[in-house]
Amino acid sequence: MVLKIINATEAKVGTNIIVDGMPCTIKKIDISKTGKHGHAKCRIECSGIITDAKKVFVIPGHDRLEIPLVEKRKGQVLSVGEKVSLMDLENFETIEVECPEEIKAELAENDNVEYWDVEGEKIIKRKV
Repeated sequence: MVLKIINATEAKVGTNIIVDGMPCTIKKIDISKTGKHGHAKCRIECSGIITDAKKVFVIPGHDRLEIPLVEKRKGQVLSVGEKVSLMDLENFETIEVECPEEIKAELAENDNVEYWDVEGEKIIKRKV
């Protein structure tokens, strides 16, 4: 589900976009000026929200970029295993969530965390 669509020249550093079906955050953007008969070009460097994969691409300034729906929620850790079991603090739903190894090392039962729901995929971002 796409929340919004913007032109490439409207994108700023920190904007979340969808690149090749993967949600990413823009880390750097360079916009060239238009030529006498040409269009502006945008060179975008971004990293994945879920996988931290780096992408660099160049597109015309009038091309459209999709903005994903990102929900930031809070949860309480129930158990830590291969996946982390969380209870959402708003609706008390229990879910299994992926977690990066560096965050998983800090977690214990009853800790509060912030997790993101990005287009249906959930990932723990930080310990609160």
